[in-house]
Amino acid sequence: MNPRYALEGLNFFMADMQAGVGPFLGVFLLSKGWHPDAIGAVMTLGGIAGMLATSPAGALVDATHHKRGIIVAAGAMTSLASLALWVSQSYWMVAASQVFTAVTGAALGPALAGLTLGMVRERGFDRQFGRNQVANHAGNLVGAALSGWLGWRFGFGAVFALAGVFGAMTILSTLLIPHDAIDHDSARGLGAGSASTPRSEQASGFRVLFRCRPLLLLAAALAMFHLGNAAMLPLYGLAVVAAHKGDPSAFTAQTIVVAQLVMIAAAFFANRLIRRIGYWRAILITFLALPLRGLVAATWISAWGVWPVQALDGIGAGLQGVAVPALVVRLLQGTGRVNVGQGVVMTVQGIGAALSPMLGGMLAQHFDYATAFFVLGGVSTGSLGLWLFFGAPLKKACDMHCDPANGTPLAT
Repeated sequence: MNPRYALEGLNFFMADMQAGVGPFLGVFLLSKGWHPDAIGAVMTLGGIAGMLATSPAGALVDATHHKRGIIVAAGAMTSLASLALWVSQSYWMVAASQVFTAVTGAALGPALAGLTLGMVRERGFDRQFGRNQVANHAGNLVGAALSGWLGWRFGFGAVFALAGVFGAMTILSTLLIPHDAIDHDSARGLGAGSASTPRSEQASGFRVLFRCRPLLLLAAALAMFHLGNAAMLPLYGLAVVAAHKGDPSAFTAQTIVVAQLVMIAAAFFANRLIRRIGYWRAILITFLALPLRGLVAATWISAWGVWPVQALDGIGAGLQGVAVPALVVRLLQGTGRVNVGQGVVMTVQGIGAALSPMLGGMLAQHFDYATAFFVLGGVSTGSLGLWLFFGAPLKKACDMHCDPANGTPLAT
């Protein structure tokens, strides 16, 4: 098998394995008597655990030649943690499962970015990562559709079983990638000609990550974006189910399917869009979509409202899924810390994502769902403001690398 096909297969199966029962967790726990604020709190706990683990995971991916082993171990552990939820729905079991899933899954993002970079090098990264994201969203689409149908036909137990099957296929796809297909120097951003700095200096320390201001601005903007965005999908599902306007399994699957269809199209065209308008404008489009999504969600809580609400999510997530990792590679190429950079960005944006379910759950519990969507959409305008306020330096930085010695931008 062509190693790139195995890589795309890995992305396809990993999508449902990594998400597991996550999108269905809210309605599953709601059916077991949980309240929205408790559901939000336990999701936040998992988000915090994942956030804390992501940067060390990125450092591990940079340091090791066993990137396939990291994905195999993470896949097995994530699947087991999801299946544990079926055994018990006590608070501590659910909390432990969410923490374990988040920690083991933290390495998957940096590991896949490093694996892709090691296989196709910087020149081919944008195109291949776009293909990866198309496969990933297609996997989410198929997984969500199957989960919705199986959950409706056989109950929530079938959803848990499907997550285990996708986990096993993720491991098989990873093992089909030959070890010698990966250049581990290129995988960490030390490809030939990537920078003029000596290799010993290129691989030094974490300081370049914190001195590269464009990277930190990107991470801060994403944190505010995810503070508003992360809770919207599970909260919208809860709002519609609580209003008795949809079957829990089928409606949750529908919310995912709509978003993933748009994400597939967005990821497919993302590389061409980036070449045409640049990274800064492509990411700006994602920031513009979220406040509108919050407004629509607040004013249209119904089974039909899922179409515009999740279509807007698909535009944002589909473009970001390609543009953000590619921009991090561009900024940190030559530093030897590309995957640490991926981890740092994920960690900072994870702060917003971790707090979002708690914020949304509290607002829904003490006010109503419409208020929660208005507030989440309003919070997300911070990312738009930051991106526009620092527009000039960010536009310039999107066409540069950061100097591995001191973190300042270098023209490419």
